[in-house]
Amino acid sequence: MEQLADAVLGLAESAWVYPVVFALTVADAFLVIVPSETVVVSLAALSASGGHPNLALLIPVAAVAAIIGDSLTYFLGRAIGVDRFGWMRRPRIAAAIGWATTALDRRAAVVLLTARFVPFGRIAVNLTAGATGFNYARFLVLTIIAGCAWALYNVAIGAMFGTWFSENPLLAVALSIVVAIGLGILADVVSSRISRGRIS
Repeated sequence: MEQLADAVLGLAESAWVYPVVFALTVADAFLVIVPSETVVVSLAALSASGGHPNLALLIPVAAVAAIIGDSLTYFLGRAIGVDRFGWMRRPRIAAAIGWATTALDRRAAVVLLTARFVPFGRIAVNLTAGATGFNYARFLVLTIIAGCAWALYNVAIGAMFGTWFSENPLLAVALSIVVAIGLGILADVVSSRISRGRIS
């Protein structure tokens, strides 16, 4: 176990950690299988427990990558629409896109700010924003706010557990990931219920 911890900490100390975080976070904006939240939370836990990577670099790298990724998804939506491919017409995806279309018309700021924290939600919202011609200048401002908040939120969770379990960095990483995933699921459930009018 000690050797594994040393290996993980060694990776966190590498200068390559920042380009990897950047690439994963950009990709995660439109490929939900890429776990950018997990990576950012884990690295923040390692930073708090072992000193690496540098949080002053991790936060802006994650935030800028999130902003760029969301903008790329917006322009992808503008280029291809939301029903060109078969997978876009699957019931769950079509329902998410339908919800995003209605939500953007009614409360764009709230939707764009909260969607960043819900993997499927952010893809649907950003694709739909592009496909429906939502004003990009307004989209960019809201995406900058959302990307910065997302980066700070994930780093805060990781750093909190890294501080609490500084003697056991792997435990800090594991617990911070579980909590981050749990909060993400909770955010998804609450946002879904709000969109359906179940809670005020």
